[in-house]
Amino acid sequence: MTKRIACLITNMFEDSEYTEPANAYREAGHEVITIEKEAGKIVTGKQGEAEVEIDFSIDDVNADEFDALFIPGGFSPDLLRGDDRFVEFTKFFMKKEKPVFAICHGPQLLITAKTLEGHTATGFKSIAVDMEYAGATFKDEEVVVCGDHLVTSRTPDDIPAFNRESLKLL
Repeated sequence: MTKRIACLITNMFEDSEYTEPANAYREAGHEVITIEKEAGKIVTGKQGEAEVEIDFSIDDVNADEFDALFIPGGFSPDLLRGDDRFVEFTKFFMKKEKPVFAICHGPQLLITAKTLEGHTATGFKSIAVDMEYAGATFKDEEVVVCGDHLVTSRTPDDIPAFNRESLKLL
């Protein structure tokens, strides 16, 4: 069954942390919808290898319309978490226990949404303490699955495990 996956993304995302999971989701028959502040905008990865056209503005989507949330890493999550609209969108998925896939710095949106308390998760080493302060049990593992709704990974090296576990939840 095709799932609609919301992807919160802006400039300075980690190229492979968007492209590889998005391709895996699409190959499995799912739809990946990119969301930023402005529809039609082209955002660029921090490596300069990937460009992504934004499908919808955050103002034109309703979290209820999606089955899962995907947050690639890089500097993108830090830029997005300064905007309450993206924080509230993220919070909806965690509160409803819909699947959330966050890699590398992706959990920064979960931290700002104050939704990590009581969860076991991982992320890039530099945000481990932030995740612990947010109430998460941090594990330094390639992929951590918490319950039946949260999949987190640390770095681009972890993408195969991240994709495998994300696809299992879908």
